[in-house]
This record gives sequence, C-alpha cells and structure tokens, in this order.
Amino acid sequence: MSGIPIPRLRLRGQKPAWLTPLSIAAAAITTLLLTAAPIRIAGANPSAAFSRYLIKPLTSANGIDELLLAATPLLFTGLAVALAFRCGYSNIGAEGQFLAGGIGATIPGLYLSDLPTVLALPLAIVGGAVAGAAWAVVPAWLRRKGGIDEVVTTLLLNPVALLLVQGLLNGPWRNSETGFPESDRLGDGYTIGPVTSGSRVHWGFVLALVLIAVAYVVFRHTALGVRMSAVGQAPKAARFSGIDADTIVWRAALVSGAIAGLGGCIQVLAVQHQLATGISNSYGYTGIVVATLGGLGAIGVGFVALLLADITVGAQSASRVLALPPQMGQIVSSVLLLTVVAALVLRKFKVVFTRNEVDS
Repeated sequence: MSGIPIPRLRLRGQKPAWLTPLSIAAAAITTLLLTAAPIRIAGANPSAAFSRYLIKPLTSANGIDELLLAATPLLFTGLAVALAFRCGYSNIGAEGQFLAGGIGATIPGLYLSDLPTVLALPLAIVGGAVAGAAWAVVPAWLRRKGGIDEVVTTLLLNPVALLLVQGLLNGPWRNSETGFPESDRLGDGYTIGPVTSGSRVHWGFVLALVLIAVAYVVFRHTALGVRMSAVGQAPKAARFSGIDADTIVWRAALVSGAIAGLGGCIQVLAVQHQLATGISNSYGYTGIVVATLGGLGAIGVGFVALLLADITVGAQSASRVLALPPQMGQIVSSVLLLTVVAALVLRKFKVVFTRNEVDS
C-alpha cells in the first residue's frame, strides 16, 4: 500500500539560465518578509526600516563614503575565504589571520617608527601579509601531513590570536602615555592616506579592488583557476588527472591567510593607526558570509561585501532615527544568508515527492 508522500531533493539536470536570478530575487523577497515581523515588534515601520538599511546610505556622499569604508575589510576577508573554499580548504580562521596581520604591521610601526613612507608602508604591508600567512601555516601543514580537519584547527586559532593581541596590549605594547590597552601611535610614515581630500575612503580600498580583479582573472581565465576549481569540486578526480591537489591546497591556504592578514594590516595603517583589541569587528567571521553569499567568486564577493556594508551603515541610521537596536541589521544579514543558501540549494536540486511503500 502506498504511504504518505515524502519530499526529497533530486539533482537537477540542465539548469535554465533564468533560475539563478529568480532564486536570488526570491531569497531577497523572503528575507524582507521574514524580517518584517521582528522590525514591527521592535516598534518601527518595516518599509521605513528597509529604506534606512538599503537606500539611505546611497543617497549622500557621506553615506557612500562610510559604505566603502565599512566594505574594505570585508573585501579582504571575503576574498581570502572564497579563495580557500574554491580549493576545498575550509579556512574558518580568517579572523585570527586578520588579527595576525594587524600585529605584523604594528611591529615595524613601533620599532622602526622613523622610517620614511617609501620604506615604511611596503615593510608594514609585507609584514601584515607574512604574519597572516604564518598564522595559516600550522592548520595547512596538519591538513597536508596528517589529514587533520582544518575547520577545527583554523577555528581554534582565532581566540589564540585575540589572546595574543590582548597580551601584547596589556604588556609590552601598552600605551606609554595613557596606560590604556592599546599600542602607541605608529610612526608618521606608516599611514595609508585617503583617496581624495576630505574622504575617509583610503587607498586600502583600491588595493582590495585590485586583488578582486586579479582573483577574477585567475579564477575565470587561467589554467590555475581551472585546477583550483577541479581540486575543490572533485579532488580524487583531479589527482587522477595528474593535478597536484595537495600543493594547490597548501598554497591556497597560505595565500588565503596572507590576504586576510593584509586586511588586518590595512585596518591598522589606514583606520586605527595603532593596534587595539577592537581592530576587528568580527570581520573574519563575516568574511565567511561574504564568500558564501558571493558564490566563492571574486565579483560576487565584491557585491556582497558592499551589500553587507550598506546594511551595516544603514543599521546605524535606523538606530538613530527609528530607535531600532543596531543588532537588527545583523539579523537582516543573517536571514539573507540563510535564504540565499536555501535558494542556491534549490537551484541545484529540485523537490520531488515520493511515496514509501508500507505493509498493509
């Protein structure tokens, strides 16, 4: 006797071209519907809140300025995670690598503070990238030599990096003037300036765009990009075809750490001008969201970083004008992540109903 129909996921055959944009549009509409209720409960009009979250930052030069500033660290961490994930390496440690990059930039800024800009900036930038890559070495080595899951090792190193920063700032790097747990200001040569006078958007944003462009070319138009995708999607088949998968994953892990380290370095040199415990507003963890929503593509990472920055800046405006809690913006971002992931699953699979045969 036929049983109750049970929904199951079945891999789609040929996917129509219209399915992807329709899935993303459906995810966006679903996000608006799901978050309208908590916004209403918080005492605000949902349409006014969404206008503040998404539209208001784009209506003024200052809003766009803040948006691009907020997007910069997300571009670095999102690209770092996307590069690793494309190769099948689950780097959950961008947060720790970001912090390590900040430490790497601070070392020459404190101990070689009199260097001119032409020497100071390259030294600090290289130091940040090397520190980020160094923080990624141990998990990558354990994965390569021992087959140890990098999800656990990269994740566990994040609080270690934070403790290292706190230890330095409460010890040898404590501010010599104020006594607060933050470093002294770095030397004048260690400053990345704004792109235009009066703007808060700095040249680190331009560097992030350059990296996005380079990554796009590598991912889409080079043999290396093809090998990276092959290793990430079917590592056994890639090895069978002669691709050195272990080397590709190893290098991707280190480059991913270096890019995340660059993000921390830029945050110190262009925004903070000193090392502080608040250097990262969970940028490494948010980078995982950026990479996932961006489909692990360079252009996707760029658009999603700008979108989340838009929501972040808009949340500040909504908090002031509509008295909404600032965390509401994070709720909108989180629901958007879940709905987009669900939409991408339904793009790849279709729901079919089958009946289980049961004994009469």
